[in-house]
Amino acid sequence: MRFAPGLPIALVGCLTLGACATVPKGMVKVPAGPFVMGSSQTDEDLEAVSLGLPEPWFADERPAHTVTLPTFYIDRTEVTNQAYGAYVAAHPEASAPDDWARRQVPPGKEDHPVAYVTWHHAEHFCRWLNKRLPTESEWEKAARGPDGLAYPWGNAFDRRKANVSKGPFDRGHTEPVGSHPDGASPYGALDMIGNVWEWVQDDYAPYPGNDQPVEAFHGGFKAMRGLSFEAVGHFPPPTYGEVVAKSARAAFRGYDQPLARLRDVGFRCAKGP
Repeated sequence: MRFAPGLPIALVGCLTLGACATVPKGMVKVPAGPFVMGSSQTDEDLEAVSLGLPEPWFADERPAHTVTLPTFYIDRTEVTNQAYGAYVAAHPEASAPDDWARRQVPPGKEDHPVAYVTWHHAEHFCRWLNKRLPTESEWEKAARGPDGLAYPWGNAFDRRKANVSKGPFDRGHTEPVGSHPDGASPYGALDMIGNVWEWVQDDYAPYPGNDQPVEAFHGGFKAMRGLSFEAVGHFPPPTYGEVVAKSARAAFRGYDQPLARLRDVGFRCAKGP
């Protein structure tokens, strides 16, 4: 790229690095560059299958692969009931979440993440704000950072840093968004793990080079990320804690039908090329 003589150095930096771009309100910036997505780990002993889970651990995360993304922005927190309420008020044709009465946000839950929304409603909400759902790779980079952390906060599981289930009979509940600032990702995104699962843009499909025959890849599902407050099954301790720790990894993938409306599934939006 060539610049006119006398162009201020600061402006050259803006043009070449995007340094002067304003971060949209309520979002964080994820700079352009590569990151490692997925995992090459193998559940050699079929531990997950022995516990009654449908696939071995890591089967749908294989292989680890480098993805290079341009700069994008992602919401700092999950979309709240209050924010979604503005969308419902502006769109009489849009159905309100199942836990709302008379299309009104539940009192005291204004700053909790919205749930009971389909993939389509999540996408429509983001488009309404001139945003979109994040791709699966964008979500994972925003959660793991450039160094491929296992969790947004580091490589060791710490249940105090996320709103995740504490035991097999703990159905849990949402918390106000941003309640666990110590669990922030390297880019400052909050609640990337826990609170609610988050719809992402992509179909639930194998990564290039995947060598595992995961049956659900062919079920017409949409991917979702980030685990939730909901119990993960009826496993005895300490097995239960191990299952939560594996499921809370930023590379872990969830999925469901795009028309599903679930008590522990919400979303956040992204913006960028």
